[in-house]
Amino acid sequence: MSKAAPKTYITSGHSGCAGCCDAFAAKFTLMGAGPNTIVVNPTGCLEVMSTPFPYSSWQVPWIHSLFENAGAVASGVEAALKALGKKNDIKIVAIGGDGSTMDIGIGAISGAFERGHDFTYVCMDNEAYMNTGIQRSSGTPFNASTTTTPAGKFSFGNPRPKKDMPAIMAAHGSPYVATTSIGFPRDMMRKVKKATEIVGPTYIHAHAPCTTGWGFDTSKTLEIAKLAVETCLWPMYEMENGEITQVRKVKNPRPVEEYLRTQKRFKHLFTKEGGEEEIKKIQAMADLNIKHFGLQ
Repeated sequence: MSKAAPKTYITSGHSGCAGCCDAFAAKFTLMGAGPNTIVVNPTGCLEVMSTPFPYSSWQVPWIHSLFENAGAVASGVEAALKALGKKNDIKIVAIGGDGSTMDIGIGAISGAFERGHDFTYVCMDNEAYMNTGIQRSSGTPFNASTTTTPAGKFSFGNPRPKKDMPAIMAAHGSPYVATTSIGFPRDMMRKVKKATEIVGPTYIHAHAPCTTGWGFDTSKTLEIAKLAVETCLWPMYEMENGEITQVRKVKNPRPVEEYLRTQKRFKHLFTKEGGEEEIKKIQAMADLNIKHFGLQ
């Protein structure tokens, strides 16, 4: 008899898009963390679609922070619980997008980790500012077209690679840093559970394909998430005290072209002169991931 799945603590009925990646990410995060959790949620798609006044989809205590200060708010919640003698087994989880994590809020997160506050930060990385109009973030991948880095006559889209946020958090001395994907729910739940049970500041970086911002059919969210891993563009691994301890192997990596073709944000690579050479550059990035992380 199969084991029953953990209960989720975010309800249906929110206003997320069909196939919304943030809904998946929040669901799997809470299935890993459990009911004894306080959520800190900065401004972004998840906050907007889960709490349209006067409603809320959250079945655990939830606090909305500003775009830039989730790390500071989580620090305050943890310090307050300790001062009241109520921290005990209560888990504090901050859940933010790539914009609030990797760009606007990185200072507050850095401070919280440097001070050693006991909480888990989960980044739902949908690779752009989706809530405000699909603008580029430092999580936007190379050559992706966004509204601020549009592909055109003289451009192939975003000219910069993704910021390596997990490495930055590991450099802060975090005892546990892991990457995961909403395409692998059990992996994400396991890693969130592990992170929340470790004392100190821990970090989970979850890949989360956005149907609206990336341009794919709403039924394909999890399929495309899996493709990112299978092409080795999204390596999944765990780091403990700065050392890689576990890696999800990819026995037969698929060519990156299969992943890129599924999304409108990369369609110019297949229609514009010079696109073939750009695809080769992206394949080289995947090959480097295979070598660096030992994915095979």
